[in-house]
Amino acid sequence: MTTLHNKLSNKELMSYFGYGIGQCFSFGLVGSFILYFYTDILGISPLAASSIFLIARVWDAVNDPLIAGYMDTLESRFGKFRPYMLFTPFLIVLVTIASFYNIDADTSTKVMYAGITYLLWGTLYTISDVPFWSMSSVMTDEPQERAKAATCAMLGVNAGIGATLVIFPKLSAFFADGRTDQGYLPAVIVLMIAGLLFMLNGFYNTKERISTANCEKVTLKDTFQAVRKNKPLFFILAAFFMNVFFNLVNGLYIFFFTYNMGDVSLVSLIGTITLVSAIACLATPILTKRFKKRDIFITLCVLEIIARIGFYMTGYDNPTVVMSWLAVVTGIFMMTNPLISAMIADTVEYSYYHSGKRTAAITFSGQTFTGKLSVAVAGGLTGVILTMIGYVPNVEQTETALNGMFFCVALLPALGALVRIFIMSRYTFTEDQHAILREKLSRGEFAEGVERAMPEVREASI
Repeated sequence: MTTLHNKLSNKELMSYFGYGIGQCFSFGLVGSFILYFYTDILGISPLAASSIFLIARVWDAVNDPLIAGYMDTLESRFGKFRPYMLFTPFLIVLVTIASFYNIDADTSTKVMYAGITYLLWGTLYTISDVPFWSMSSVMTDEPQERAKAATCAMLGVNAGIGATLVIFPKLSAFFADGRTDQGYLPAVIVLMIAGLLFMLNGFYNTKERISTANCEKVTLKDTFQAVRKNKPLFFILAAFFMNVFFNLVNGLYIFFFTYNMGDVSLVSLIGTITLVSAIACLATPILTKRFKKRDIFITLCVLEIIARIGFYMTGYDNPTVVMSWLAVVTGIFMMTNPLISAMIADTVEYSYYHSGKRTAAITFSGQTFTGKLSVAVAGGLTGVILTMIGYVPNVEQTETALNGMFFCVALLPALGALVRIFIMSRYTFTEDQHAILREKLSRGEFAEGVERAMPEVREASI
């Protein structure tokens, strides 16, 4: 039963939603436009860009769990996670702007500059993203309220990315004065200032209510053990990583619309589709009241496969048909994302029960790392695919290149959906098991050999 103490206000949910919007102005810019910026404006090769993405993810594999483990050992009067939501927005704004600065230098220096700024962006994004997602586990301990928080967070993420796809091309064209390279930087600056305001509002209007102030120090060994022993989390993150196929398509859109469709302005319509499709996420809390999250997830993946086959069979001659299919597959796909976040929040108790340590930051750092890994691998694969199909910047593309881009945009993500079905069919930590585990924790019971006192509930001060 939801008590008044556990119930989240609309103001708090909307502020949490807004933080996701602001943060994902940055994520949307880097995820959808950085590769094009690197290859067609900064002037480095697709393979060099791919190497930067992959090196960055090796770095993330080391620093993400370390950062999360550090967060799980600290607490201030603002709470455990909220302080990061105050100072990291400023850093995210600065590093995102720096990432889109077109330096005047030789190719080697440009590659080095791109690599340094991208690595720095990934590190700072972790320091912002892990607390953002971890908040859903400490704002309330009531499952349905957590589902609402996770849905609002994912709505904010999708809305931020979608708004970026809509606004950024128009802003960059406005500032371009006939030259694309002149429009990117001022457009990034304007968008990130707006994002800063959204993020700061998210800090001021959210609260932590589940105390973890008495948690023991979490070591690096604890960090890896927490992830390794959390079997439900492993399955969820494996399914989440399959977003790599959808992220690959996001990176190809600007190429597909420029060369296949002959109209780069259609990228803005993708942003509109993303924003409208985000509304479909509102159905998630309603559906989770009647059906298991796992079953909803699998059903959505089946529907995506069917829709993508239909998309591929109809071709890309008619822009209206293409955009209609993209609206369908985007809406279906985006409904799976709040389910991922809600299921991850549930695994915090699983980890707590088996370890005696409430490591929410470590748990959600898995989502942050997997999300960045998915985007980076997608960016790396995009560069490789563009090279394999014979893509050459700023010239008319061959039939092979055009067909290859369409195959990737229309059909390739169906493979990811198929893999996600296989993964989630083996996921067994459903709502029934979670309810049993929460009941045990409420009585102070833990797994055999684990002794831990339950933390008291409190609200962090503003």
